[in-house]
Amino acid sequence: MPYALPPGAAALLRRGTVIPAHPLALRADRTLDERRQRALTRYYAAAGAGGVAVGVHTTQFAVRDHGLLRAVLELAAEEAEKAAGDRPFLRIAGVCGPVQQAVREARTARELGYDAVLVSPAGLPDADLDALLDRSAAVGEVLPVIGFYLQEAVGGRYLPRAYWRRLADQESTVAVKAAPFDRYRTLELVQGVADSERGGDVALYTGNDDAIVADLLTPYHVTGPAGPVVRHFAGGLLGHWAVWTRSAVRLLGDVHAARDGDAAARQRALARLAGDTDANAAVYDVRGGFAGCIAGVHEVLRRQGLLAGTWCLDPAECLSPGQTEEIARVHAAYHWLREEDAFVTDGLTRWLP
Repeated sequence: MPYALPPGAAALLRRGTVIPAHPLALRADRTLDERRQRALTRYYAAAGAGGVAVGVHTTQFAVRDHGLLRAVLELAAEEAEKAAGDRPFLRIAGVCGPVQQAVREARTARELGYDAVLVSPAGLPDADLDALLDRSAAVGEVLPVIGFYLQEAVGGRYLPRAYWRRLADQESTVAVKAAPFDRYRTLELVQGVADSERGGDVALYTGNDDAIVADLLTPYHVTGPAGPVVRHFAGGLLGHWAVWTRSAVRLLGDVHAARDGDAAARQRALARLAGDTDANAAVYDVRGGFAGCIAGVHEVLRRQGLLAGTWCLDPAECLSPGQTEEIARVHAAYHWLREEDAFVTDGLTRWLP
């Protein structure tokens, strides 16, 4: 029998929330900086995020090769429990690899108090769809599953409409994250989930960092087993929301208000559509083919004082030429990014004691 989400966590996931993909704080020698790793989780909770996703692409899949997966999961779980207090705060662990590895990682996450797992397609390039679905079913016996459409530039693969219908059919699937960075494929995912008899029980989360506002504001008119339905992305599980997180919380608040008929909130959200994409292009290093995407996240956090540097586990993974200047440009261009600075500056003494 698949594990179920606690009622409060289930309600929060269904309603929609901000879930940053948690970065990895390192020292210059590329060892774990526990103090700053804890500070990041404290920042996300204080900014109003509804959870964190740990052990995912933004955390760097290589944490497994360096024996750091359990440590980073444990640190985030401890800080989330202290920082969130009585409010629901989703703890989502990334799992990947073959079935035995993914199940083992899910068991570790369950032991540490995680609510669900984000199952990455990365690491199984030759697996057919049946094998991917069997792995999700096996992991779902341990913890509820969030499906993941990862873009090909960072290790993902094409997953057709039928895959998403079959994944939604699995009782353990509680949500899917759409991150193909492709409008056609995103629509296929929404259509596939809607095709399932369980489609209404599966929350949609955007991971399309290049089209966050568009995803959140778009009503997807699709057809389900009982006829036409309208689906919305409830929230986001995003590497881009690992930075300027309080701004993301305000954006999602405006999106939800807009769906309730607040015209002013809709205009505020629309005003950010192009700017958020521009900011993501800088942080994710689109000009460099996404080579500096994780280092770009680190650079924003370094500028704010949350990280000491931009170091990644792989010494070759670093900022691309001109990327620092691009990040400075978008920071200067958009007031909702600059407004985060005072909040972070004020909080650093509490998050980094």
